Amino acid sequence: MSATARLLLLCPGQGGQHAAMFDLARSDAGASALLDSLALPSGGDLYANRHAQPLIVAATLAMWTAIREHAPAPALVAGYSIGELAAYGVAGAYSPATTVQLAAARAELMDQAALNAPDQTLLAVSGMALSRAQPLLQAHAYELAIETGEDSCIAGGPASQRAALEQLLAQHGARCTHLPVAVASHTRYMQAAVAPFAALLQQTPFQPVQAPVLAGISAISVRDQATAADQLARQLAAPIRWSACMDAAAEAGISYALELGPGSALSRILQQRHPQISTRSVADFRTLDGILRWLERCNEA
Repeated sequence: MSATARLLLLCPGQGGQHAAMFDLARSDAGASALLDSLALPSGGDLYANRHAQPLIVAATLAMWTAIREHAPAPALVAGYSIGELAAYGVAGAYSPATTVQLAAARAELMDQAALNAPDQTLLAVSGMALSRAQPLLQAHAYELAIETGEDSCIAGGPASQRAALEQLLAQHGARCTHLPVAVASHTRYMQAAVAPFAALLQQTPFQPVQAPVLAGISAISVRDQATAADQLARQLAAPIRWSACMDAAAEAGISYALELGPGSALSRILQQRHPQISTRSVADFRTLDGILRWLERCNEA
């Protein structure tokens, strides 16, 4: 093993889920048994909050279960939105069953909060400096939800204002993509969910983490329950500083990173921002052996 090789595990948020997202993990007997043991929602809309969050967490944890025995130990784990909760499962703070249960509770609390201001949505904005974009967002009651770069972000707000906001942003040279999410995550619209989720996290048993977890709203490395509960709850209604998290990973000496899926959005972001870090997603591979061989090569480099 190289003395300088340091692995980052990336846990995705919503957007990359698909009907076959469990297939690769299920090629491992242990991961397949884990998925069979979890109380997962069946049927319904994959993009509905109450289905998406527990399913994405389950897919991430199943993939880590499938490769963990033969993979290098991670130096750091980071998760994007709901992926931050999955990251604590990957790090061993919560059992897979508990992590999925927390994800379901999180989704329910967010759906309840959304009832205070129905018809919410998320919009991806790129090609405009955030300092220029934010006043335009605010003029349509949108807020910065996730900062993904100096000129790219996710914004959340009322769906009724989306068309007008998209037109205004386009006039200023920005590109917009509507995301299939019906809650304005990481904005003030989710404030009602923060306190009850914090209380739930504080009451949930928390085991010592096997690797620190990067907190999305602050990019600090977290190991203890009190900080984890605070950061996981506050991120429901506060913007995620994903670009700062990726910078923190680079500063921590991360040399290679694997996104556990589903999807590959996080690996693309990290590769673009820090090309010196060798980065892949499990979505790039056809077999578990292919993933493990790549990890072995990076670990020996």
